Amino acid sequence: MLLTNPSMAATKIPVLKPHRNNTAKSMATNANMSNNRRTAAPISALESRVSLVFALAAQTSSVSQRFLMELASEATKYVFPNRRFESRSFEEALMSVPDIETVEFKVLRRNDQYEIREVESYFIAETTMPGKGGFDFAGSSRSFNVLAEYLFGKNTKEKQMEMTTPVFTRRIESDGEKMDMTTPVITRKVDDQDKWKMSFVMPSKYGANLPLPKDSSVTIKEVQKRVVAVVAFSGFVTDEEVERRESTLRGLMNNDPEFRVKEGISVEVAQYNPPFTLPFSRRNEIALEVERKRE
Repeated sequence: MLLTNPSMAATKIPVLKPHRNNTAKSMATNANMSNNRRTAAPISALESRVSLVFALAAQTSSVSQRFLMELASEATKYVFPNRRFESRSFEEALMSVPDIETVEFKVLRRNDQYEIREVESYFIAETTMPGKGGFDFAGSSRSFNVLAEYLFGKNTKEKQMEMTTPVFTRRIESDGEKMDMTTPVITRKVDDQDKWKMSFVMPSKYGANLPLPKDSSVTIKEVQKRVVAVVAFSGFVTDEEVERRESTLRGLMNNDPEFRVKEGISVEVAQYNPPFTLPFSRRNEIALEVERKRE
């Protein structure tokens, strides 16, 4: 019955045939690609150098970006100052202090002219300054560089440590080998020998485990906890300015109802700012160690 159906009998069933032309083209393309890989010319020396330059440029750009970010982060410590100090006058209100580690202290008492602080113990690196003055540019620069070299890697462990503040300049009597101080860099003077000492406060996280200096002129010492009378002032520090302010502070302490200056103690000067700081924004302090008056 199926064969007698005229409509189905007339229908032609299509037969699928392979597309020889497309297959041949595909095989030819693959063959050409294979041949190209085998016959491609090697990269010239110039092209290699250009590629290397671009690779190095990309790497340098990445390193530069990281460096700039670190530099910007470090700069903010100086641009946006630390506000740990209370202002007693308009002069102090204009002073700025970098937002980096400093010596820990507690204010016991404050008036319009000075304050009494209890300073925690800390370690210092110190060196003897050349010359007869504590604040001449050449001597200060040389001593600062010697201490900075120790801090930034010229030590037995080649350890780079963080900068702290302030820098101390300290004058001591010839028989006073006591190392009493307050914050970052200190310069001290042995009167009989016209010698001064400059000191950097060491980062507290190292404690007593500080690397030894390679430079024999640098020594490491611990400053014990103590009480000091402090006066702050702005501008640039000179020997004459220190002498004048020390005399004023000693006079004020003679009338203090609770504390007096310890016998044989000499003044020490703390400078908190980098050299590029404007004079009116600089914070300097002179300090004298004190003790409670006996009843």
